Amino acid sequence: MTFTGAARPTMLDVAISAGVSRSTVSRVLQGRGRFSRESHFRVLRAVQELGFVPNILASELASPSSSVIGLLLRDASNPAYAALFVELARAAHEHQLPLISMTVHHDEGGGQQIVALRRMLGMRVAGLVVATGDVTSEQLEPFRASLPILRAGRPATNSLLNAISYDEVNNATLIAEYLLAAGHRRVVVILPTATLSYPEHVRGTTMIEVLGAGGCAVHVVAVTDTNDQGATHAADLVARYGATAVMATTDRRQMAVMRELGARGLSVPGDVSVTGLDGLMAGLDLLGLTTVRLPVEALAQRAMSVMSQLISGAGSGLIQEKLCGQLIPGSTVASPAAHRS
Repeated sequence: MTFTGAARPTMLDVAISAGVSRSTVSRVLQGRGRFSRESHFRVLRAVQELGFVPNILASELASPSSSVIGLLLRDASNPAYAALFVELARAAHEHQLPLISMTVHHDEGGGQQIVALRRMLGMRVAGLVVATGDVTSEQLEPFRASLPILRAGRPATNSLLNAISYDEVNNATLIAEYLLAAGHRRVVVILPTATLSYPEHVRGTTMIEVLGAGGCAVHVVAVTDTNDQGATHAADLVARYGATAVMATTDRRQMAVMRELGARGLSVPGDVSVTGLDGLMAGLDLLGLTTVRLPVEALAQRAMSVMSQLISGAGSGLIQEKLCGQLIPGSTVASPAAHRS
């Protein structure tokens, strides 16, 4: 039998061609349940002859035992989130968890992202992984009653949500102590608001605290939006107060600062030292950025391992873990004495 209709062949067309029931076709295509070798052969032959393409995702979502995971990701154009997406997808595949994802570019307050989560909930996913820094734990709490939910990358701010996150306090401490050890005592810190990015806000406040405890004069640049205006203000403060270093909360912001300093005729690290935090930008070794590399691979593996346990009912108790990054010294930091030489 050859399908010649204008519409795409359906599972019923395959069943008729193979001489079996529609439920048998479903079991064969999903590899579940009982069916004979003969039925298996006839169904696959009919699929090939008709050019039938099964909607595996729809079948998974319709199944009472669905293992499809919904992933909400913030701004995939950001290298840190792009790397996290790649690793989460790889880890989901290794754990045999089909993945559907949604991303929102800029959504201060998290309203659009909550709408995206509700849409995935309507698709009857088995669990949700939320990899975004600007949706609060309080906004996620209502979803707990419907399905397993896990924060990935950002720590939970309450004792109700599962979370596998980066240890932002430890990571920021590593880079701040490195700058202090280099001899810097007058530093500009770029500080995004908590509503703009909670992880960046934690990094910035930690940098300020560690530098202050080390006897450093700290000049703060408050950032309320995603543009590079913070870099302009940071360069202004370098000129005004004679700061010897600028600490940025991401590598993208670090690059913006370096660009602004270069436009003013200042070299890095010849005139000013600059640091970032992420360590996930392509070509990082060529750029020589001084940063902390986030443990994105370990986080993704652990997140999907925990989610697999949660949807299978094997998990017990609340899981909240933080993973430490690795300092990358780079070449954008020199001692203040080297600046003057």
